[in-house]
Amino acid sequence: MPEKKTIEKARKDKREGKSPSTQAGEFVHEEIEKVRRGEHGARSTKQAIAIGLSEARRAGVDLPPSKKGEVRESTRKSAEYAYEVGQGERKPKRRPKVSKAVSEVLEHEPKTSASHEALSRQAEEAASHRSADERSAAAKKAARTKGAEGRGQAAQKVARTRARRA
Repeated sequence: MPEKKTIEKARKDKREGKSPSTQAGEFVHEEIEKVRRGEHGARSTKQAIAIGLSEARRAGVDLPPSKKGEVRESTRKSAEYAYEVGQGERKPKRRPKVSKAVSEVLEHEPKTSASHEALSRQAEEAASHRSADERSAAAKKAARTKGAEGRGQAAQKVARTRARRA
C-alpha cells in the first residue's frame, strides 16, 4: 500500500501536466526507499521498479500495460489487472494468504538491489536499449517540463558536481 504523501506527489505531478511515467516515478522512488530502509528486499533492481509501477497502476496512474510481445505474457496480464483496478474497471480480490506469502519471500531478498550502484547499472542498461535520438528527445522534454526554478536547481547541482570532481 503506497503512502499518502506518495499519492499526493503523483497527483501534484499530474496537475502540473507531467507524464504518467513521471507520476509513476514517485511510486518507484517509494519502493526503492522501502528496500533501502529494510522493510523488504528485492531480487533485482528491475523487481523493485516493477513493484513500484504496479503500485502506481493500482493507484490510478494512467500507465497502460505493455503491448503483446514486448514483455512476458504473465507480466503483461499482471500489469493489465493492476491498471484495470486503478481505472476502477475491476474490483481487486483480497488474497491474504498470497499477500503474506509474497511479503515473507520479499523479506528474505537482498537489500543491495536498491543501492546507488545497482540503480546506476540499471539506468545505464535501460538507456543502452534506446537510440541516441530517443535519449536526446527525453532530455529535451525534461528540460522543457522542469520549469525555470527546476532548471536553476539542476544547474547548481551540475556546478557542485563539477567543482567536486575538479
